[in-house]
Amino acid sequence: MQAIDKAAVQGPKTTSSADIVDWRPEDEAFWKEKGSRIANRNLWISIPSLLCGFAVWLMWGLVTVQMSNAGYPFKPEELFTIAAIAGLSGATLRIPASFFIRICGGRNTVWLTTALLMIPAAGTGFALQSLETPLWVFQLLALLSGIGGGNFACSMSNISTFFPRSQQGTALGLNAGLGNFGVTTMQVLIPLVMTVGLFGALAGDPIPLVKDSASLIGKITAGTPTYVQNAGFVWLLLLVPLAVIGWFGMNNLLTVSPNIGSTGAALGKIILFYGIALVVSAIGLYLYLPAPTGSGLLSGNGMWIVLPLVIVGTLYGMKFAATGEMKSNLNKQFAIFRNKHTWSMTVLYIVTFGSFIGFSMALPLSITVIFGNTHTLDPATQAWVHAKNPNAPSALMYAWIGPFVGALIRPVGGWISDKLGGSIVTQWISIVLVIASAATGYVMLLAYQSATPEQYFFVFMALFVVLFAASGIGNGSTFRTVGFVFDKDERGPVLGWTSAVAAYGAFIAPVVIGGQIKAGSPENAMYGFAVFYAICVVINWWFYLRKDAYIK
Repeated sequence: MQAIDKAAVQGPKTTSSADIVDWRPEDEAFWKEKGSRIANRNLWISIPSLLCGFAVWLMWGLVTVQMSNAGYPFKPEELFTIAAIAGLSGATLRIPASFFIRICGGRNTVWLTTALLMIPAAGTGFALQSLETPLWVFQLLALLSGIGGGNFACSMSNISTFFPRSQQGTALGLNAGLGNFGVTTMQVLIPLVMTVGLFGALAGDPIPLVKDSASLIGKITAGTPTYVQNAGFVWLLLLVPLAVIGWFGMNNLLTVSPNIGSTGAALGKIILFYGIALVVSAIGLYLYLPAPTGSGLLSGNGMWIVLPLVIVGTLYGMKFAATGEMKSNLNKQFAIFRNKHTWSMTVLYIVTFGSFIGFSMALPLSITVIFGNTHTLDPATQAWVHAKNPNAPSALMYAWIGPFVGALIRPVGGWISDKLGGSIVTQWISIVLVIASAATGYVMLLAYQSATPEQYFFVFMALFVVLFAASGIGNGSTFRTVGFVFDKDERGPVLGWTSAVAAYGAFIAPVVIGGQIKAGSPENAMYGFAVFYAICVVINWWFYLRKDAYIK
């Protein structure tokens, strides 16, 4: 039976029923008697909270499309900055969120980070009520919506502490997979709720579309009154009850979080560290984004300089701000950076979650630009001429399919990995990603040089569905490997850290694919991804599958 270190549970005494001192998930008798019931209750509160986090974080890719359709007075590149800000902010906030569970407690963390989503959700609803709202307001709200991206790291760290090793793949696969349905839920729900006045006088008046739009159920013609503001308000219908349920239904495990102190102090630490990450994100975005939003000092390929600067700046900002016991606690968790498996698993998680989130952001852009136009070669100038395609498929009708498949299959990946082994499953899906990425690049090449690109659309979508399915299965398999390789003290921070770095895919993939589309060679982006996946096949084999692997 696992011993309980009573001396480890320090700090102010509490009578809160939310705090659990005795937690032994590897003890079969304890697990059957009450452990399983408590763990599953926390899991099923965590899942919809994480779903809302993904939805609020990634809604800007869809909201900006509809802002353009509704005639908001912003240039395409200005609308792009909104989605880019949300992508970078959400990834950066995962860095402090990786360490919240141990220093702040699971229930405290999940409750506050879920409740904070009400700020960008409500703010977006009010900002979208007027075409005269300035750009900086939307950019600020996009920065704050990154809280939803950060929530994944603390959510996964928290759930990993509740379940025994034998169920890590399944539990984390369910939390991540069903939580990832926030992407699909957002892509399906937002276009639908914009068509009806759900919130009466609170939402204000509808705004007529100036361009044709669409939803899952079909085309929406220009001139149709549209409640664009519902894209923000609709999430309050879930966030308000979830905040109540999370406060009264979740638990802090004091064996994992022994020195969280008072609830107020714990919540204060979360706000402090999220504040640091938001400030660092804003500085990084100012250096990267062009004027008038930023300075543009590191625009273009400077992205590869900005991202490490933001990561390092956030980590050092946290260490500088931490004092006393909190500083000691952080230093213990920073020990994961001395473990070579932290870095191998970070790369492998970029393959899986980085691909899923990056392709989720980039797919609507790819559909709109590649298939929304005809592409003909001018014989006089030998330049490609792009014109509106009357037979173009709508991104708003199809973009949800890939993320839906990836999220749906993610728990299956965890379950299979519990049976076969995480590294074996990761190896096979990495090979699939190599082949599917190269094939997708070739189809992009054909479509982007065709006067009738729509003839390639369903092959293109089928290949992207394969990419999403493989990345979804791989999410489950990498979780299983982390659960096997690291002990209980390192497992949570490693899950959070790897998810933070991989989340930069939400920023990188749209920039890389968009840049290659602008250069007239979208296939090169996918060929580049295929090369990266091939390198990761070798890394996974070297660390976990070869005869003398570090951990077999």
